[in-house]
Formats: sequence, structure tokens, C-alpha cells
Amino acid sequence: MEKHDTIVILDFGSQYSQLITRRVREAQVYCEMLPHDVAPATLEKLNPRGYILSGGPASVYAPHAPPIPRFVLESGRPILGICYGMQLLAHQLGGAVAESAKREYGFARLHPAKGSELFAGLPPDPQVWMSHGDRITRLPPGFEPIATTDNAPIAAMGDRQRNLYGLQFHPEVVHTPDGPQIIRNFLFRICECEGSWTPGSFVEERVAEIREEVGDRRILCALSGGVDSAVAATLAAKAVGHQLTCVFVDHGMLRQGEAERSLRLFDQHIDAKVLAVDASERFLRRLRGIVAPEEKRRIIGTEFIRVFEETAKSLGDFHFLLQGTLYPDVIESAGPQTAATAARIKTHHNVGGLPADMKFKLIEPLRYLFKDEVRAVGKTLGLPDEMVYRQPYPGPGLAVRCIGEITPERLAPLRAADAIVREEIEAAGLGREVWQYFAVLTPVKSVGVMGDGRTYANLVAVRAITSEDGMTADWARLPHDLLARISSRIVNEVAGVNRVVYDISSKPPATIEWE
Repeated sequence: MEKHDTIVILDFGSQYSQLITRRVREAQVYCEMLPHDVAPATLEKLNPRGYILSGGPASVYAPHAPPIPRFVLESGRPILGICYGMQLLAHQLGGAVAESAKREYGFARLHPAKGSELFAGLPPDPQVWMSHGDRITRLPPGFEPIATTDNAPIAAMGDRQRNLYGLQFHPEVVHTPDGPQIIRNFLFRICECEGSWTPGSFVEERVAEIREEVGDRRILCALSGGVDSAVAATLAAKAVGHQLTCVFVDHGMLRQGEAERSLRLFDQHIDAKVLAVDASERFLRRLRGIVAPEEKRRIIGTEFIRVFEETAKSLGDFHFLLQGTLYPDVIESAGPQTAATAARIKTHHNVGGLPADMKFKLIEPLRYLFKDEVRAVGKTLGLPDEMVYRQPYPGPGLAVRCIGEITPERLAPLRAADAIVREEIEAAGLGREVWQYFAVLTPVKSVGVMGDGRTYANLVAVRAITSEDGMTADWARLPHDLLARISSRIVNEVAGVNRVVYDISSKPPATIEWE
């Protein structure tokens, strides 16, 4: 089987690191983002065609500033350093870096030198996005300046003999319109990548890998109803057929009509045995009195595994557990493939919420894909739009949208309000345009007037966001008349609710979910 070119992105803590990964993938070149202190054996296995060094918050002269691994510098492979990555190249190869007299944040006009492969095909004086406080004051031996700005005499540098390059600006952000072209130039002109990584090639590779790893053993799949687990299950079914058994667990925190709809789609489109397990009473009993978000996630993750283990025992011997874990899940859970300095944003039920004594070996064929890439793979596998374009939905379900204690009495109004939000946004034709939309039941009660009487009832928040991959998000500018209909219906149709608010927080600083 053809082995695709790989680019490794070494993460030094930049808020834009994941964007670099996306830009490389968009050029149909496979890449992985790894911590800056990655083990040599990991890189040897990947055999990358080149490296990209991300930016980062540190100064190269700060105590404990993370360095470029020596074996990377000595690999002979092309390297592109971005911002802090560029400064590290200069610092570690004999140049000098100093604090800028004038820090540079925001837009700038780039003046590339003629003949540079890195800037081939760019318009004159393209706009770039700067975000730095240090600058290079002396180039390392063998380097020359290949671009300037009005404030930065060395806005880019290059050593053409060794294929080492640095950019003081960020080509990965949308504020640098020609940034994708710069990244493509590095991939194709300098690293000589082929750009052959496609959804079709991904399917072929993953099916072969699953088949080889599993052999004649059996897989149990955690099927949630979302696109991630559906695509993972379809890949596994294509690989091992009858050796796969899927389990759909109703944990009591599903949305209105979720179980019936999911089982119908599974029956029509997934060529594997699917079992439905109603464990709602069990989960809700374990969650009684629990209000801390991380504790909820931990309990749900542990209980999921216990249900699967018991199900597997009743059906015979299963060696593997298949999950639809995605790259953002791994990154946000600060898993082993993220930078050592990364902060854990949340414990994802697929990543940080699994018990240490789990009896299964995990198979996660989508672990390094973003959501839009998973959808492309789903379409390649022939799954219908109803499954592929289903909005992202957290594994813990309404547990992360019911702030405070989880009880049947609190889930009922949340389930009804959420259904109204979904119905109205989809009826307005915005179901594809808005990345995610849902209701949140808050622990707040407020005074209201309904009819001629005073009420003291629940406050429901509505959340709708736009995003490309879930790593960053902005609140959706829904039409005012749509918001008015949603609010009116919730207050009039959902018992115990007298007030609706709309969440206009972006990510960051907020997260998409409330818990």
C-alpha cells in the first residue's frame, strides 16, 4: 500500500498550532502535531518529509524555554519555523534574538525578496498577521533575509542550501490571506510532498490497519448516534465484518427522539449487529447529587465502560473497544500527543474519562482527524447526509447541558427546550450553516409574570455557534425574529421556564459546551 508523505508540526504552545495542522491537511498532505519534546522513536516511525515549528508564548532566552530537539535540527529534513519557531532556529543555529523596541501585533505588509521559493506565486506586498515581541538581530551563518516589513527588517529568513526557513508572521491564520500558498510552497516546492492524502486513501489505509490489528478477534463498538462513531463503525465493518458488534447505550440523557432515530439509521446504513441497551436508571442513579462537571464526565465515562464490559461478557469474548475519538478530543484533553505545556480544557469522555483498569484495547481510527475530515470520510463511505452532517453532540449528552444536579425532573424541560431550538433553526434553513445549536438548563431561577400571576421559574440559555472544526468558535448571528420564535415557544410550551437568554460568547474565552 502507498505510504503518504508526512509533515510533523512541533508544538511550542501557540494558540494557532491546530490551525497549522489544518492548513497542511487542506493541502492533502498528512501531518501530526506533536509535543516539542517528542521522543526520537516517534519521529522515526513517522519518517516526516519536513518539520514545522509552531509559535509559542516563551522568549528564547527565558529560563526553561523549550528548544528544538537536536536530532530534528540534524535530520537534514526541511524546517519551517513560525514566530517563536523562527526565533529558535536563529538562536540555536548561531544567530541572535532580542526584545523588540516596538512590539508588532496585527496587520503588516510583507515585502518578499525576489526568487524565494517560499513566496512563489504571491501578489506584490501581501498582507500578513504579526504577533511577536522579540525579533532577530543577527542571522545565523548560512541564512539570508528573504522578506521584510516596515517594522521588521528580518520578517522571514532562509538557508536555501539546508532548506531551513523562518517566518516572523503567522501564515496559518485567516488574517494572512496568502498564508495557505506559503504553506503549500513549503510542502510542495521545498519538502517535495505529493499531496496524495485524501478521504479515499484514508479509508483504504485505516481499513487495512484495523484488519491487521484485529486479526480474527472481535470488536465491540461504542455507537452513540453521532457521525464520529458511525464513521468509525462503518470503517470497522468494512474491515472485519461480522467480527464487529455495536452497542448503543441509552444513558438517560439523550435528546428527544434520539434513541429511535439513531437505531433506525443504524439498521439502514451500518452493516453490523447493533444492540440497544437501556442503562438510563443506572446512570442517573450514579449521578444523583453530583454537580461538578468533571466528576459528571468521569462517572459517565467509567459507567460506559462498565456497561460495555458487562455486555461483552454476556455475548462472549471481545478484545477491542472501538471509539470515534477525534483530534480535538485529544488536544483539549491534553492527551499524550499534545504539548507538555498544554492545559487540560476538559476531560473528554473518550480520552480522560476512561478507567485505568479497562479490560479492552482501544481502537480509535479517527483519532487524528478533524470533524470536517470525518464528514468527508463518511461521504466517501456512502453514509447519508442525515448521519454525516448531524451537528456535533457530546458523548455525555444532556449531562453537560444540565448545569447542576442531573435528575429526570430537570432533564424533562431541557429535552423539550432543546427540541424547540433544533426544530426552529432547521426550519429556518440554517441547520448546515450553524455548527452547533442547543439549549442549556441553568441552575438559575428568576421572577416572571405569566397571565396575571407571579412566577419563579427556570432560566434556559440558547447556544448557537459557527466553527470550522470546534477548536475555535464564534456565536451565530441568528436573525432576531428566529430568536424571538425560539424564546416564545420555550416559555409557552415548556413547563417551569419563564426566561430565555442567548449566549454570545466566543471560544475562546468560553467553550462550546457549558460544562
